[in-house]
Amino acid sequence: MSELIDELQKTYLEKREAIRARLAEFEAIIAEADDERLFEELVYCIFTAGASARMGLNSIERVRPHLLKAGHRRLNRLLVGAHRYPNARSEYVVHTRNFLKRDCGLRLSERLESFGDDADARRDFFAKNPGVKGIGYKEASHYLRNIGYRGYAILDKHILRTLNELAVIESPDPPATKKKYLAVEDRMRKFAGDIKINFDELDLLLWSNKTGEILK
Repeated sequence: MSELIDELQKTYLEKREAIRARLAEFEAIIAEADDERLFEELVYCIFTAGASARMGLNSIERVRPHLLKAGHRRLNRLLVGAHRYPNARSEYVVHTRNFLKRDCGLRLSERLESFGDDADARRDFFAKNPGVKGIGYKEASHYLRNIGYRGYAILDKHILRTLNELAVIESPDPPATKKKYLAVEDRMRKFAGDIKINFDELDLLLWSNKTGEILK
């Protein structure tokens, strides 16, 4: 096990600057982005759920000019050939957009700020809210990390497999409840402290080690 940790720390030193640059890009979004961009980032995470980061990026490219106004049928047609679930994902986007219009007038910047320092409530708003469709704890964490919030683990299959290989967790199975998600996240946070790698940087490191990329 010590050999695996040594190798992890070695790759961290090799990728550290690229990882920090990516995190800085994320932080610039919450500081500078308008509400349309914040909604686009949420839709990206709706698209990556049950799919992949690359499929999410390709899907966003297809629908970007139409996100705020297009209906279910229009988005569905645009997503055909870009996403494996065009019908379901287009329905999720319209459902979520309609809810956010009612909830905050799509003023996502104000809504995000309304939670103050309550990181748990901010994530729960997206993960547990029936108005936000297609987003669980993993993708809610993904969204918040991608727009510049720190302290959330994106526990996808790549991260879970690696944590299991490193004996941080007993099983690579996705945590099915909030309690289980937070338990794995806490173990990962403790592990990050033990090996002296920043928690947010560790998340990107583990993902990039499995995928070969430092994407969002």
